[in-house]
Amino acid sequence: MSLGLLFPGQGSQHADMLRWLRHSPGAAESLVRLEHALGSGWVDRLADAGWMTRNIVAQPLVTGLALAAWSALRPLVPAPAAIAGYSVGELAAFAAAGVFDDAAALHLAATRAALMDACLGVHATGLLSIAAAPAGLIEALCARHQLAVAIRIDIDRAVLGGGVAALDAAEADADAHGASPVRLPIGVASHTPWLAGAVSPWSDALAAVPFDRPRAALICNASGGALHRVDALRRALAEQIATAVEWGRCMESMAERRVRCVLEVGPGSALARIWNARHPQIPARSVDEFQSAEAAAGWVRSTLAAAG
Repeated sequence: MSLGLLFPGQGSQHADMLRWLRHSPGAAESLVRLEHALGSGWVDRLADAGWMTRNIVAQPLVTGLALAAWSALRPLVPAPAAIAGYSVGELAAFAAAGVFDDAAALHLAATRAALMDACLGVHATGLLSIAAAPAGLIEALCARHQLAVAIRIDIDRAVLGGGVAALDAAEADADAHGASPVRLPIGVASHTPWLAGAVSPWSDALAAVPFDRPRAALICNASGGALHRVDALRRALAEQIATAVEWGRCMESMAERRVRCVLEVGPGSALARIWNARHPQIPARSVDEFQSAEAAAGWVRSTLAAAG
């Protein structure tokens, strides 16, 4: 029996997310740390979508909540066999795998957001999700509108990044060709060449943090494969902000490790839905679907038991 963990990225946050965390003793320390990072009124400010989606807020927020949820769940479920994080979710994934601690992950999330914002300066950029794309359309959209693939999910599904005007044009173009485009609430062209200037300072920031070898198979965005060596992990995490996330390969790598159950740890349930569409024989759910850590852990235990 084996458990896989997925940690979501920016854009998964919402005003009603993970309310059970506030009443979970196991999450208390993590929530105090998050309060120090975002300010004492951060819970009340979740109703302000403009504040919650700011890069400098969203990345520590998603990271801190995911780590708080995992702190509450960790004593209640079997140790994970494989772990992957989506975009900034890699920071929580690295912490869950024991590469660095939760405090370091939260600090790195704030640093990452600040470096990305500084790199982009006044340039208005963002991300556009494309689903149900006819063959060749994703590549054609990138070529016609000078966009880059930020996240590869499936043959007909990807996230594109670039300038706001180009994204507007690509959204209309995709819709006209029968695809399903959705603008993401993220004001930065993550995982594209727009962020190339942030790679070096981000690498320097990572070099200042002690890394350990992961305690589970840690599947990384840059290649979609599991990495173990500290130097390779540093390099993959540094390069990830300016190169495409190979999320489809990440899911395949996790499935190949014969996990019997997958839990998305953090706000939202997008990764669980993507997983279930691709691997319906391996059930996945998000902790955000439950009312307590105990309920989420109960589902994990019962699912693993049923899988034998």
